Amino acid sequence: MRTLAVFCGSLVGVRSVYAEAAIALADQLALRKMQLVYGGGGVGIMGILADAALARGVPVIGVIPAHLDEKEVGHSGLTRLEVVPSMHVRKARMAELADGFVALPGGVGTLEELFEVYTWGLLGLHQKPVAVLDIAGLWAPLLGAVDHLVAEGFVRPVDGGRLLRGTEPAALLDAMAVWKAPADIKWMNRPEEA
Repeated sequence: MRTLAVFCGSLVGVRSVYAEAAIALADQLALRKMQLVYGGGGVGIMGILADAALARGVPVIGVIPAHLDEKEVGHSGLTRLEVVPSMHVRKARMAELADGFVALPGGVGTLEELFEVYTWGLLGLHQKPVAVLDIAGLWAPLLGAVDHLVAEGFVRPVDGGRLLRGTEPAALLDAMAVWKAPADIKWMNRPEEA
């Protein structure tokens, strides 16, 4: 993995541990000589991550829709900032640039970005690792919901396992580096196969 896409919040959350996780991830990107692609914002966890990565010499590519950049939330000090016409184009461009995806703490937008690339992987549109960095149990209810969908037969166990999980950046990036997409991209069963 050379380039990591990170989805994360435009707010900082109520606990300092969320910002600390972003900084720890930046440390790992620098150590591994990776580059970062993210949503291009200069606020919240997004800004903390970008600033920490830049301070450590990590090349940082931001991809931001014009309507957000115009509201002055775009980060002005990145290695490269791509201003795109829409949220849809932003996600597609980030996916194109990335070799893997991690969700840090964030809100609804982070969830939406995470589940879109997760779904794209299930459908065979990419074969890149998708992961959640679960800081202080923030994502535990979400991960429990995915496990519940597996238990209830709405997500195949192999597909539930495609969403990698970790609580420490180093271990999670190690797991992502060796992850291989399952060969079976069968996401629907016909009634006779159920």
